[in-house]
Amino acid sequence: MSDFSQAGMQNLLLRALPAEAFELLRPVMSRVHLPLRTELVTPNVPTELVHFLETGLGSIVVANTDNEAVEVGYIGYEGLSGTHGLLRVSQTSTRTFMQVEGTSISVPVSALLSMVERYPVANELLQKYVYCYELQLSHSALANARYNLPERLARWVLMSHDRLRRDDLPLTHEFLSLMLGVRRAGVTTRSTSSKVIRRSRQLAGTSRYQTVRS
Repeated sequence: MSDFSQAGMQNLLLRALPAEAFELLRPVMSRVHLPLRTELVTPNVPTELVHFLETGLGSIVVANTDNEAVEVGYIGYEGLSGTHGLLRVSQTSTRTFMQVEGTSISVPVSALLSMVERYPVANELLQKYVYCYELQLSHSALANARYNLPERLARWVLMSHDRLRRDDLPLTHEFLSLMLGVRRAGVTTRSTSSKVIRRSRQLAGTSRYQTVRS
């Protein structure tokens, strides 16, 4: 049996599970190092593991037949990858990968489904997470349709900062263009990036400094 302690978990969902539900998952938990670009969910392939992120930032992207992609969601220490598994759907058309390296606690989808069937309170908790994730998607759609580029970038910086819990955002302009659905030239100018970062700090009401790498 693994020596994972629920009190020591950094992932908020694992910490919030009923103790008996956590104990059921504990023997099949594995701590995983997730380097940059590690794929957590491969599109149109059955998902065998879910990852409860502890550190780092995961990005959920969707692509069309011309291989044009845009980010539709993100995951940090508050959530898990492969939420479609909780809905008894074996695969999805979206891709999830690490845009900031980190660590996770991985659990087989089969074990997770067995646990939620046995413990309704745990199932309710995870279903509420899926609901909140869907709300996030709807607000991302609103932002992409109605906000201008600086406002969308400011929103994304703040959402990422919440999940990374650090002041330095180790992100490339290539990633930012993917997240915002624009050409890289739209986010590479020094004036645009600096103005957005300053605006993000004002909106957050904090003096923390965030960086965007070229």
